[in-house]
Amino acid sequence: MFKGSMVALVTPMDAAGDVDYECLTKLVDFHLQNQTDAIIAVGTTGEAATLNYDEHHHVIQYVVQEVAGRIPVIAGTGATATSTAIKLTQAAMDAGADACLLMAPGYVKPTQEGLFQHYKAIAEAVAIPQILYNVPGRTVCDILPETVARLADLPNIIGIKEATGKLERTIEILSLCDGKIDVYSGDDAVACAIMLAGGKGVISVTANVAPKLMHEMSMAALAGDKAQAEAIDAKLAGLHRKLFVEANPIPVKWALAKMGLIPNGIRLPLTPLSEKYYPEVLAAMQQAGIQVD
Repeated sequence: MFKGSMVALVTPMDAAGDVDYECLTKLVDFHLQNQTDAIIAVGTTGEAATLNYDEHHHVIQYVVQEVAGRIPVIAGTGATATSTAIKLTQAAMDAGADACLLMAPGYVKPTQEGLFQHYKAIAEAVAIPQILYNVPGRTVCDILPETVARLADLPNIIGIKEATGKLERTIEILSLCDGKIDVYSGDDAVACAIMLAGGKGVISVTANVAPKLMHEMSMAALAGDKAQAEAIDAKLAGLHRKLFVEANPIPVKWALAKMGLIPNGIRLPLTPLSEKYYPEVLAAMQQAGIQVD
């Protein structure tokens, strides 16, 4: 249903930590001009955990309006409480999002049956297409392939963002689900390999700063052009690593500020990038041919 390079968009903020909607417009235009295939609004990279409900809803609504149907908009609506996730997902559908991305519930450590019932309840409550998001490194909760296969039978669960960074996990999901849902890489470093193995795209942090290259790499990989995809990915390899020298989205927001696209704002408990990492991130940007102020 969705494919290619899908950016996990940052939420720009001013020095006081307020959402900067003027820069949000600038970011949307930047991605439309550079061939990003879809935008994920208010995901982990968009600091969903630090936005209140009204801000969360308004940012999604604003992105939908600015994109105006030119590419898909996928809303991050995951929550620890199933009832909250349903409320956020319904609001995203009402705002006009094309789909929702739902991170596994964090901290509570549900069983696999609990995960199945959580996602089933959301899917049955809200008709919008839904993408599972498995990121055990953040949630301490792993949606196992067998559970994904059970959920794939629900008609509006159409994909999974798999962020374990393990190619073999993706291959297992593809095999068990047998085409019932699409698999997207949630880890930029293995995105090329995942698409070459049958994945449909990547939900990307790197695409925030190198959207055109990520699109071109994705199109080559989806077309089965291994040599071209890997050659482009080699230029991006530094960003895949260095945009995670501190917790996401700290490094990527710093990089975007250096590009003149957003202010330096970020919300506590996140803090600005440590100065000692500036040279590493800059070198990765230069490797990808990115212009900085």
